[in-house]
Amino acid sequence: MSSVLGNLYVVASDEGIVYIGTPNAPFEEVEVWAKRPFENYVFEENSEKLAPYIEQLEAYFTGELRAFDMPIHVKGTPFQLAVWDALKELPYGATTSYSGIAERIGNPKAVRAVGAAIGANPILAIIPCHRVIGKNGKMTGFRSGIPMKEFLLQLEQK
Repeated sequence: MSSVLGNLYVVASDEGIVYIGTPNAPFEEVEVWAKRPFENYVFEENSEKLAPYIEQLEAYFTGELRAFDMPIHVKGTPFQLAVWDALKELPYGATTSYSGIAERIGNPKAVRAVGAAIGANPILAIIPCHRVIGKNGKMTGFRSGIPMKEFLLQLEQK
């Protein structure tokens, strides 16, 4: 999809959205990612199937949508899934820290593991890992880069 952020690869299965790529990244990023959670995958272009997902993403990126209403189909470890579920509970426009997520999942000492799980988040914006910042309020790592993280956080402050 073409967006205000650049071109994004959006991948969905019959069960829901599974991946949103880094803006302007090559398709190889999607292929490398898909090998881990989805064995024997076959990509096929299907704009009709992707249309509802792209419609919501476009509305979000232009500030018209505050909450996504789409099925999600992610695969990860039980720990990753717990972290991603905690991220989905973060309200639009709110931020928290890595330790805040660790506490939220009942494992306050797992701050580094939380960071690793957040870094493995396959669904940009929909699982809002951009809402996690350093405990000191500083911007921290983000798969799509700090400028993208700042853009998303600013978008949610409007």
